[in-house]
Amino acid sequence: MNEPQTRRSARAQKGADAGPDYSATLFLPQTDFPMRAGLPKKEPELLARWREIGLHEKLRAAGAGRPRFVLHDGPPYANGDIHIGHALNKILKDLISRSQQMLGKASDYVPGWDCHGLPIEWKIEERYRAGGRNKDEVPVVEFRRECRAFAEHWVGVQREEFKRLGVNGDWDDPYLTMTYAAEAQIAREIMKFAGNGLLYRGSKPVMWSVVEKTALAEAEVEYEDHVSDWVFVAFPLEAPPRGLEGAKVVIWTTTPWTLPANRAISFSSKIAYGLYRVSAAPEGNWAKAGDLYLLADALAADAFKAAKVDGFERVADAPAATLKGLVARHPLAHAVQGYEFAVPLLDGDHVTDDAGTGFVHTAPGHGRDDYDIWTASKAALEERGIETRIPFAVDADGAFTRDAPGFVGRRVLTEKGEKGDANEAVIKALIETGNLLARGRLKHQYPHSWRSKKPLIFRNTPQWFIALDRPFASTDEGAAASNGGPSLRALALDEIARTQWFPAAGENRITGMIANRPDWVVSRQRAWGVPIAIFVHKESGEILRDAQVNARIADAFAAEGADAWFAEGAAARFLGRGRDPAAYEKVDDVLDVWFDSGSTHAFTLEDEKAFPSLAGLKRRRDGGADEVMYLEGSDQHRGWFHSSLLESCGTRGRAPFDLVLTHGFVLDEAGRKMSKSLGNVVAPEKVVGDSGADILRLWVAASDYSDDLRIGPEILKTFVETYRKLRNTIRWMLGTLAHYEPQRAVPFSEMGELERLMLHRLAELDGDVREAYARFDLKRVAARLSAFLNTDLSAFYFDIRKDALYCDAPTSARRLAALTVIEAIFRAVTAWLAPILVFTAEEAWLARYPDAVSVHLETFPEIPGEWLDETLAAKWEGVRRVRAVVTGALEIERAQKRIGASLEAAPRVFLSDPALRAALDGVDFADVCIVSDIAVEAGKGPQDAFRLAEAPGVAVVPERARGRKCARSWRISELVGSDPEFPDVTPRDAEALRELRALGMWA
Repeated sequence: MNEPQTRRSARAQKGADAGPDYSATLFLPQTDFPMRAGLPKKEPELLARWREIGLHEKLRAAGAGRPRFVLHDGPPYANGDIHIGHALNKILKDLISRSQQMLGKASDYVPGWDCHGLPIEWKIEERYRAGGRNKDEVPVVEFRRECRAFAEHWVGVQREEFKRLGVNGDWDDPYLTMTYAAEAQIAREIMKFAGNGLLYRGSKPVMWSVVEKTALAEAEVEYEDHVSDWVFVAFPLEAPPRGLEGAKVVIWTTTPWTLPANRAISFSSKIAYGLYRVSAAPEGNWAKAGDLYLLADALAADAFKAAKVDGFERVADAPAATLKGLVARHPLAHAVQGYEFAVPLLDGDHVTDDAGTGFVHTAPGHGRDDYDIWTASKAALEERGIETRIPFAVDADGAFTRDAPGFVGRRVLTEKGEKGDANEAVIKALIETGNLLARGRLKHQYPHSWRSKKPLIFRNTPQWFIALDRPFASTDEGAAASNGGPSLRALALDEIARTQWFPAAGENRITGMIANRPDWVVSRQRAWGVPIAIFVHKESGEILRDAQVNARIADAFAAEGADAWFAEGAAARFLGRGRDPAAYEKVDDVLDVWFDSGSTHAFTLEDEKAFPSLAGLKRRRDGGADEVMYLEGSDQHRGWFHSSLLESCGTRGRAPFDLVLTHGFVLDEAGRKMSKSLGNVVAPEKVVGDSGADILRLWVAASDYSDDLRIGPEILKTFVETYRKLRNTIRWMLGTLAHYEPQRAVPFSEMGELERLMLHRLAELDGDVREAYARFDLKRVAARLSAFLNTDLSAFYFDIRKDALYCDAPTSARRLAALTVIEAIFRAVTAWLAPILVFTAEEAWLARYPDAVSVHLETFPEIPGEWLDETLAAKWEGVRRVRAVVTGALEIERAQKRIGASLEAAPRVFLSDPALRAALDGVDFADVCIVSDIAVEAGKGPQDAFRLAEAPGVAVVPERARGRKCARSWRISELVGSDPEFPDVTPRDAEALRELRALGMWA
């Protein structure tokens, strides 16, 4: 690629007496497109240009009448600068959106932000704590205003950061969950669930943050290492049958604090149990000789080892039929007042013999499995006279309540999320009752809040839920629940199967999550969010279903925002005349932020007034051609994909998306999670500032986004180098095309084999690139284009054709054909690269076509079908195979300094394969091998000839070219000097010089 400069330098070194300077007679590349990209400076200039010309609006206009592809944005939180994961996500969305537009669709991307919820509220609370203020002393509307201002600030910051990455979208009018119109629509969406009977208030154990004082959704939970206390506890049998007198059931738990809320013991009829007697134990041991315990056979030895028992024996079987009828006493009974109730044994599918004892302590207020088996057994338990009320043993602060007699006020966790005194108090009481067999500590994965990073607890608390298994028939607001339709779970599972998932494994992942998840907890005990804007009659407990009340609420939210719900007199205002506000509870819980984001389709895809470009979508699943894609990280199978699916199915009876694509997480070069403490964080703004956004975009495109991605200084260096090679190839094409004249383009039918071969490759690549972009296989696009530019073009075609392009006469058919082909290659390659290298492709396009508006307004070029020629390609596979052997032989000659440039060689090529000899027919093989002369002979060749294992039947004997060096083309030929008018050049160059002189192009 640097040959023009090399030739000029060589001429300069020879001095003025070296003869005529023919450099002015060469068609050397000429371009202002710089070799050094300078992307950090150039990219902002292009962004400013796009803003000035209204590129986004022009793209929308260009797409009019085409099938639409809508990439609905999953909203990030507006609470800080973007990180590398944000950059990956937004760039990936932009790559897909732009490529769909260039494939001939009307691609639309409306960016959005999640503005409610704990991430923002937590930041305001941190400010308060730092300033010594108490949030509870601030009026809720004032607090909400501060949250709104905080979100507005970060929306502005993040918007500029995303735009700097080259992401095209409706940045002037994004969707925000906190706009008044959005808050009104979110309220309407929850009203629909109240109307169809799926919204209910219940008491269930939920993940609870003591630090944040709210329930958390599964998507807000992360699992981190945590050290827990574990205990083996004995439950004495109450009125045991014959053979089990004095026996105790043993359980194992890592949450001793849940024992005051114990109400049952679960076992499995699929597990073998036995009655065991301790035969020997150390003096003073908690488990003593003669004690009888019921244990799973597979776990008995481990349990006795933990209890420091020296000897034990199996006394008898304990069949499931016997276990089903047993009732135990609470281990705290009689020693602590308030635990004198029956503890039944229940058969549960969730019990295993993988660890513990095979018996599971069951506290229905502190675990999902516990709750499920307890409520499923409710009728049978009540028939036996067993109280089935679920205790509220732990309050919002993590402290024991009156439902935990003897432990009131003890803390499971402190207000800072640290371990409290509850465990130790319970363990001490168990020791006093004689029912503790063993204790210890275990380091394991435990749920934590991903915001506060503090441990969570399962806590029974009144919350609002959306039912997943309750049949419902209508989605009309105000309609009663009906048994005539499917459940929300069944509907969602059916919609999953109708959706396309990329990668396909995503379908199985979300299917399992929907199939096994509990009812959706949609309430949060916080201040910053959209309220569950409903009224509940205090006496009947019924939700008020009144279309006029709902309309008043939604209209007020649209005009004033959801703050209207918290204003003084709101209940009377919305209930209207004829209803006593004192008779109704105004629900002040706010919605889970996942409900907000799950409702975004309702105020973007369906709001024709706010987003007119999305009006009238005719979805593919409805027989139309328009498609809606959701694209986020793989964690959103349980997050945004999940909530959006349930919300839309519950209100519209269908999924909001046709296609779902997921990507992995970003790790450092060693595969570690990024953290400031490790010092391995890669900040997008630093990469952009140092190297340019196109480098980040190339990294995204070339990586396998379906898995976790790695990034770091060394990886970025490789992409800077990859980019440099791509840019140099584009630059060379631009320089060479400075000599292209459209009126002198050569028709395809008049081109030689090499030019037709390159057009064949272009046509072949066209199908490959289009298919890969259509399947969102960006890595394949990047790999194919990089290989084409570096291998097919730079190292092959351009290398071969430089001589003709630089040295042939102006009217040379070979030269003009090559220019025609390079023009076609440039247009295609630049367009194919445009979704990836948005800035570089634009810079190159405008350098080539100064009057053009933008490469991004182009569609991928239509490649003529006649360019495909498989027969020609097969022939040239043979030519290239032979060429590889010649090149290999000359590399050795160069390394041994027997030759310098390849033009100093005139190798002899021996071919024993008739097919390869046939392939060379009609081919100027010296030209192809970039040598001054070449001899092709039949036969195996000498023993010491150069050969390659991958090219059998080819042997090469390198020899030096004979003759003189042409002063113009540098070819070595015995014909140099045969033209008396130009005694220092070849006849070909002499003819070119005569033509240039006649045209006045050379004196």
